Amino acid sequence: MTSITLSRVTDWDALGKLWWDLETRSDCSFFQSWTWAGCLAEERFTDPILLQARQDDRVVAMGLFNRRRTWNGREVLWLGETGRASHDTVFIEWNGLLAEQGTSADVLGECLRAACLMPIDGEHLLFRRRVVLSGADAPTAEFGRLARIDLFVRRSMVAPFVDLAALREANRPYLAALSANTRYQLRRSDRCYEALTINRAASREEAVGLLEQLEVLHQGTWQRRGRPGAFAAPYFKRFHTALIERGFEHGAIAVLRVGSGSRTVGILYNFEWRGRVMAYQSGFDYAGAGTHQKPGLTCHHQAIEDALDRGMNCYDFLAGEDRYKRSLATSKVVLHWVELGPAGPRSRLLQRLTDTSESRPQCHDSPRVS
Repeated sequence: MTSITLSRVTDWDALGKLWWDLETRSDCSFFQSWTWAGCLAEERFTDPILLQARQDDRVVAMGLFNRRRTWNGREVLWLGETGRASHDTVFIEWNGLLAEQGTSADVLGECLRAACLMPIDGEHLLFRRRVVLSGADAPTAEFGRLARIDLFVRRSMVAPFVDLAALREANRPYLAALSANTRYQLRRSDRCYEALTINRAASREEAVGLLEQLEVLHQGTWQRRGRPGAFAAPYFKRFHTALIERGFEHGAIAVLRVGSGSRTVGILYNFEWRGRVMAYQSGFDYAGAGTHQKPGLTCHHQAIEDALDRGMNCYDFLAGEDRYKRSLATSKVVLHWVELGPAGPRSRLLQRLTDTSESRPQCHDSPRVS
């Protein structure tokens, strides 16, 4: 028997302990971990709502939502994000309910149904809520269909990755898995740099300092292209500085500097979680690159080889079908941005366009402007 409740969060310390306990019993992604979910949570979630599913007095599933209301008073629950553009620039992916290993899809579907229909702390609910679930993989999106509630796909995005475990099992070098053109580009670029090195920040202070250098490189590149860059949103840097403070000692944050002699070729800000490397943000010295030097390709190549050597299972480029990701990846999945519950005319139009297209819409620029 599963009991599901929805309640307002009043004790963040207690929630953190409850979350950590369930996290150890789950196969959650980094974006579902308390390191990410709890970062600046008291500030980010202005009306935090906790969903809990229990079996035999044991919590088997949880979701942290932010409740917002539309102009006509209808409630919207945002899973793992705020619903405010200024704060959601941090961009969540691999999102979903935190669940104990082995929890059935039917139970998770019922949880999402409850999020749409169940009163919060006994409050009277006049209309069905909308639930927004951003960056979910296909199985997680399918839980929404099991909720027996209208589901609208706002967009779908390819997330390319390098299957390091498959390469290791096949005893196959990484470069052998790439196209002849990509191998040529990488080898030529690497040869054009002198004595390439890759160094990992050894302390939180060093990691924050490298993030500052990454910001300069990143913003310079995108501003020259007439784009604002990820750090143009002030909250973006504040969140990730706090995330480094929370996650560095646990090994969840890796800030890497790729150098050529004394020169910085680029800096990568990655997450590392349960054998998975997630290439979240980067800054490269394009301004100082020579004719055949490709700092972005070279830096990711060095980081992929490093991850392979360290026994990691996956190098995940996250959402966005940028050309460099397609070139360097060996596999891909699709992530979905969906809404459950009653939808307005815009969502219905988007759904009709999605249903009648030959393929789901893709975004060709990384949402993090990486």
